[in-house]
Amino acid sequence: MRKFFSLAVVAGALAISACNTVEGVGRDVSSAGDAVTGAAKDSK
Repeated sequence: MRKFFSLAVVAGALAISACNTVEGVGRDVSSAGDAVTGAAKDSK
């Protein structure tokens, strides 16, 4: 029972950190897209 609880805690911590990582990547991709859009508008 103790191993199961420890494994559940570790899995939960990994899931939470993965969500934050994915959110950060999403922001980076969005920022890069905004930069490309701005450059395209400036070149017209």
